[in-house]
Amino acid sequence: MDQLAALLDGPRARGAFLLRALLDPPWSMRVEDQAPLTLVGVVRGEAWVVPRDSPPVPISPGEVAIVRGPDDYVVADRPGTTPQIIIGADQHCTTLDGESLYQSMDLGVRTWGNSADGDTIMIVGTYAMETEVGKRLLDALPKLLVLPGGPLIGLLGAEMVRDEPGQEAVLDRLLDLLLISTLRSWFADHEAPAWYRAQSDPIVGKAMRMLHNNPAHPWTVASLAAEVGVSRASLARRFTELVGEPPMSFLTDWRLALAADLLREPGATIGSVARKVGYGSPFALSTAFKRVRGVSPQEYKVG
Repeated sequence: MDQLAALLDGPRARGAFLLRALLDPPWSMRVEDQAPLTLVGVVRGEAWVVPRDSPPVPISPGEVAIVRGPDDYVVADRPGTTPQIIIGADQHCTTLDGESLYQSMDLGVRTWGNSADGDTIMIVGTYAMETEVGKRLLDALPKLLVLPGGPLIGLLGAEMVRDEPGQEAVLDRLLDLLLISTLRSWFADHEAPAWYRAQSDPIVGKAMRMLHNNPAHPWTVASLAAEVGVSRASLARRFTELVGEPPMSFLTDWRLALAADLLREPGATIGSVARKVGYGSPFALSTAFKRVRGVSPQEYKVG
């Protein structure tokens, strides 16, 4: 597992909210769902994303916008159109007065809008779960980016209206593929974070993948260096230069991010989480967790 794949496993689209919107102008929606990550792809027509404190950005057919929450924003046929619809928590859709629009704008399987043959067709995918692992990816992104989405937008739109066994899993994976391909394009053309650049290094990239794939292993710099075929000093120096922190600091951060997410899973115990992320006892995990995060694992779990 490389660094991007590992971080995408945090905001992965498990049961993501997916919708095909068919709209005739004028239309405008203020999104207040506070979702950590939303993808808006345009199949036909044009849309504009209007962030709270930034200039409006157009989305043309074949393009996808990635919007990072939790700030509210507007999606409209043009920047000046006054919002008529509020998208709130759990994707609850209402008028400005709070009247539900769920029934009146329902157009069929995962399809919604004000026209059965709208001038604008959009695909919307919302990642509702915010995880500690996923935050590493989100923190590397701007609040809004727009890039070509390729054929995946059309494929996702075609699959969205199907109602067959296993369809949610199919849609989740297609949404993940659209996100991954868009992020690859973004990082290729913009200043990528150090962890992303480092994964292409034959030594450091291999070391990072080993730490990600097996965080429970009792790693030392010496054992990691032996696995990648360099000296301890060489690995420590190269890893720190490319990633921005020493290997064991990187591993500690990764283990504790995993632990934070695992602690929130039903039935998880501090002991079971400690074993999964490489701590020999619940006490060892509690000590490291509280030192870095300021609260005990138990406090975090119930908080």
